[in-house]
Amino acid sequence: MARLVLKFGGTSVADVNRIRNVARHVKREVDAGHDVAVVVSAMSGKTNELVSWCREASPIHDAREYDAVVASGEQVTAGILAITLQAMGVNARSWQGWQVPIRTDGAHGAARIQEIDSSEIVRRFAEGQVAVLAGFQGIAPDNRIATLGRGGSDTSAVAVAAAIKADRCDIYTDVDGVYTTDPRIEPKARRLSRISFEEMLEMASLGAKVLQVRSVELAMVHKVRTFVRSSFEDPDAPGMGDFDNPPGTLICDEDEIVEQQVVTGIAYAKDEAQISLRRVEDQPGVAAAIFGPLAQAGVNVDMIVQNISEAGTSTDMTFTVPAGDLDKATAVLEKAKTEMRYDAIQSEQGLTKVSVIGVGMRSHTGVAATAFKALADRGVNIRAITTSEIKISILIDGDYTELAVRALHSVYGLDKA
Repeated sequence: MARLVLKFGGTSVADVNRIRNVARHVKREVDAGHDVAVVVSAMSGKTNELVSWCREASPIHDAREYDAVVASGEQVTAGILAITLQAMGVNARSWQGWQVPIRTDGAHGAARIQEIDSSEIVRRFAEGQVAVLAGFQGIAPDNRIATLGRGGSDTSAVAVAAAIKADRCDIYTDVDGVYTTDPRIEPKARRLSRISFEEMLEMASLGAKVLQVRSVELAMVHKVRTFVRSSFEDPDAPGMGDFDNPPGTLICDEDEIVEQQVVTGIAYAKDEAQISLRRVEDQPGVAAAIFGPLAQAGVNVDMIVQNISEAGTSTDMTFTVPAGDLDKATAVLEKAKTEMRYDAIQSEQGLTKVSVIGVGMRSHTGVAATAFKALADRGVNIRAITTSEIKISILIDGDYTELAVRALHSVYGLDKA
């Protein structure tokens, strides 16, 4: 008998019929003798609707009341799933975040989990009860509901799995695993049977939308073995209840992966914007003067390139931000132009960041050269490059996104079974 956390996303619980299908997945694990906790998202589209109501009521609103409204979507799903399970003869009850309790910090709308008291849920396991938890939420120090930010149900699930010392956390979604790249761009993309925490963290942060970044961080820190699975497969199909080797992708420690490829996957993030500051004074403290105010404004700066100044008096500095933050970033830079000591600012939108990821890159040479040649052979111009031990990110014009992804996927042999 094992202890499992099952998480179901919005498309998996979009209506009552799909919730019935989810209940069958849960019942399969209960019938196998496992202790089961379930974490659910709001029904598909419901959170967007709740957010729009808050904005319609007042464009500038109290974040605490916003949390009270948007957290209700998950609460509805948890209650309906518990009712459905009970109708199937499964002992189940729903839990809201504050009832567990899941304690967070006070950053309403983007709270972080600080502590989970799982003692009562574990005690109920002894009675054969399934815990159905509303994801995305907890209780803040001010004793009010706090939400974890968009995609926070993934984080809830991994955190609960760590708290109850689960043997595994299964993330059920609308895809059947993690692929070598986006199958919509490259039909030859393959589902990975296993991927390391570090690789998945890079994939998630660099554009792959299978899992929320914070959930992968938590899984890596607490060593929570995590499976990505499809909720749309028949719950009773052969192999679905195989505990040791269920269908999907296992996210685990690098040591569990016997044969590690040099490159595991290709990720991409569209809608990148590039900002260039021309003739910046080449003096100590200038970079801090530029990027400090951007950080305070909540602008996420990514790729940074600084040219070497020949005369030693001025230089050009180029960096990228999400396209949605371009106006905010530009306003911050223009307001502090005197302190930042630059002559002119230029910007461009419609760019894409394509990334090559793999822990095998640590011990192999020539990975970057292979990428650059593959893109050059297809006429793709590289605007900027950043690297780490296990990834290479390349900034290109957005029009070449699909061509670049397919070229890189092929050149590293990821399209071969």
